[in-house]
Amino acid sequence: MKSKNLSGKKIREARIKLGLSQEDVVATLSVDFEIDLDRSALGRIERGDRGIYDYELVALAKILKVSVSDLLKEK
Repeated sequence: MKSKNLSGKKIREARIKLGLSQEDVVATLSVDFEIDLDRSALGRIERGDRGIYDYELVALAKILKVSVSDLLKEK
């Protein structure tokens, strides 16, 4: 099955590198960015099973301390 986003794997790698759990990330999305995303939706994004909205990508890049362009780069 083809991935529904380019950034899921990079999001997961950046999250793990920072030592953040999926719960940590979704809590920060909710509190700091008022984005309601549950842990299972984040897992689907990371696996490429769910697309990602532009505003979610921008917020995730800020949380993960990477640029949006880094998350969108193909290998």
